[in-house]
Amino acid sequence: MASEVTYAEVKFQKASPAAEVKVPPKTKKCEHHPQKYPAWLPWLISLLLFLVCLALAIALLAASLCPGSDSGDQPTALQQRAMEWRCTSALPQSKGLGWRCCPRDWKLFQESCYYLSPDPLSWAESEQNCTGMGAHLVVINSKAEQNFLSKELQKFRKGENYYIGLKAQEQEEWHWVDQTPFNETAAFWRKGEPSHTYGEDCVVMHRLSEPPNNWNNVKCWSHHRICEAAAVTV
Repeated sequence: MASEVTYAEVKFQKASPAAEVKVPPKTKKCEHHPQKYPAWLPWLISLLLFLVCLALAIALLAASLCPGSDSGDQPTALQQRAMEWRCTSALPQSKGLGWRCCPRDWKLFQESCYYLSPDPLSWAESEQNCTGMGAHLVVINSKAEQNFLSKELQKFRKGENYYIGLKAQEQEEWHWVDQTPFNETAAFWRKGEPSHTYGEDCVVMHRLSEPPNNWNNVKCWSHHRICEAAAVTV
């Protein structure tokens, strides 16, 4: 028996060509070669940073000790003229500022500096001289201040009479140079003063009188003077 062979017709669809895959070109890897620095370079950088910090610290310290630098204001005439200063610790310390400074040859008391003149001038010239130094003729506000100045005058011994900033604009109408109201109960007249002599419109402290009452009204002629300015706090 002859075997039968069966044939089947098979149709194949034409296969689409395989999609072309683009392969990026190979890039050459960059080889990293660490840069070599001299062994002393980190030490040099550290030294430079230290010197910069040190310079800043010195600048800040100098600024803090410079009179008038703490407020950022322009220096006063007194600060511009004075070349040498003397500072005293201020206790209790306030706002981190612990020193009060006066120009050399000025006297410090509380928050003011005082200048006792070795030479005599008229009252108007005395006030002009004080103003030229960034000060004014002294304005006495308390018994403590009066006692301090009286003791300083007794040690100074350059003359008998020293102008203060008190003057009569009218007969016995006393006025302080800085417009502080005159308080009769806080005045320190000598016994029998003020006298009612015409023309005695200026006031001095009499060095030889027993403190605290040593004020005397005089004619505005040539006498020594006491200038006052605010102390510089640093």
